[in-house]
Amino acid sequence: MPDTAPTPIPPYPAISSLSTLASDLTIAEVAGDAGRFTDYSVPDAGIRALYTTESVWQSWLDVEVALARAEAEVGIVPEEAARRIAHVGRLSHLDPEKVIEGMRVQGHPLVPLIEELAEAAGEGAGGWVHWGATSQNIMQSGHAILIGRAHAIVSRLIIECLAALADLAERSATMIMPGRTHGQHAVPITFGLKVATWIDDLLRGLDRIEHGVRPCLRVMMAGAVGSFASLGDVGPKVQRRVADLLGLEPMPVASRALLSPQSGYISDLAIVAASCARIAIEVETMMQTEFGEVSEPVPEGSVGSSTMPHKRNPKLSADVLDLAALVRSTAPEAVAAVIHPHEADGGATAKLDAAMQKTLIAMGDLLMRVKVILEGLELFPKRMRRNLELSGNLIGSEAVMLALGEEIGRDEAHRIVYEAAMRCATEGEDFEGLLVSDPRVTAALPPMRIRQLLDPSGHVGLAPQIAREAAARARRAVAGE
Repeated sequence: MPDTAPTPIPPYPAISSLSTLASDLTIAEVAGDAGRFTDYSVPDAGIRALYTTESVWQSWLDVEVALARAEAEVGIVPEEAARRIAHVGRLSHLDPEKVIEGMRVQGHPLVPLIEELAEAAGEGAGGWVHWGATSQNIMQSGHAILIGRAHAIVSRLIIECLAALADLAERSATMIMPGRTHGQHAVPITFGLKVATWIDDLLRGLDRIEHGVRPCLRVMMAGAVGSFASLGDVGPKVQRRVADLLGLEPMPVASRALLSPQSGYISDLAIVAASCARIAIEVETMMQTEFGEVSEPVPEGSVGSSTMPHKRNPKLSADVLDLAALVRSTAPEAVAAVIHPHEADGGATAKLDAAMQKTLIAMGDLLMRVKVILEGLELFPKRMRRNLELSGNLIGSEAVMLALGEEIGRDEAHRIVYEAAMRCATEGEDFEGLLVSDPRVTAALPPMRIRQLLDPSGHVGLAPQIAREAAARARRAVAGE
């Protein structure tokens, strides 16, 4: 057993064993296997390290130490005992094998760890470990530490994606391409306008999760049913101090029945995942041979098929879609966990804890891939321009209809242009030729004006401006403004 001489209580927050930084290791190297073959090349975000058994146990130990410190400050726990608990409250002072054996015998996730901490603290201090708390007080407060650290990684990755999107929006602000609705050519846009919608989604998603995570970053120290019966009048003060020591906030109503904060945060993450999936499916679609407008980064030596050497498959985008589906699947499960009877339900809590861990790890994997895609996205403006021509100037029908409508009324103009457009689409006739040969049109618009109106570059509206404004908003978010 370690030396029992009193030592100063370490300063808090003191969760130095819980690394939050992504390393150069890949997902496969950190996870020990590869659920997706791109796991061998995509860097790990750093969230897995937070949810190892050792990391989770240490978060609980940090809460136990903070509890002893707070209780010493109000005179519940002897100062000497709090010092001793703080000194041994690291996994390096404990025997993990004894903890595991205790879990095997007792079937409880926390009691064996408490017992090992009490034994390490010694006879004089061990009896004060876990004073006045119930297991979920410690475990949920520890999980709040982990959620906060994982959230910091998720937020940082979204910010890095926004930085890449800002570059992309500026680079493509005037890059003209077909706008498409319902899978058909609509009116011309620029690629930058498309990127602006991605920026807007991620900015809104970032704002949503920054607000949504706050109720999750709270300490619960009100005992078994949330009444502070075991600590009495000083209970709220102890809870506030534990929160301060851990860099968290106290729960206003510290009840184990309240699971909606975690459920809401998971739902918020699911919406962000869906926004990322929209980016991925656009990239995947525009990579198709028939479009050929963009490509996710394809490293030298990358193979798309064992039998078709020409293949450049959207591997990362496909994984983003898969991971987004996984994250979305946790939201209904998390919402269902809110529905339970009485002051606590272990099954609901366990379900929510598992959903949170699965969601956060998947979000790290997803956002790392989105970041790689956006930072290396290839654009093919010549192909975008060529695709504009596929509809034979029909993409300019709105511009002609509006100009004609100013002279003869919108309804009549729509009917005339519609007739010409349908003949062009079904009979293969030239749209411009039909318009300039129709006296109803040329009576109002000279042929030169018609030709100008059919130029796609003249009908992109404010697309370049919207793209640049979105880029500026993204850069402000990156700068923390």
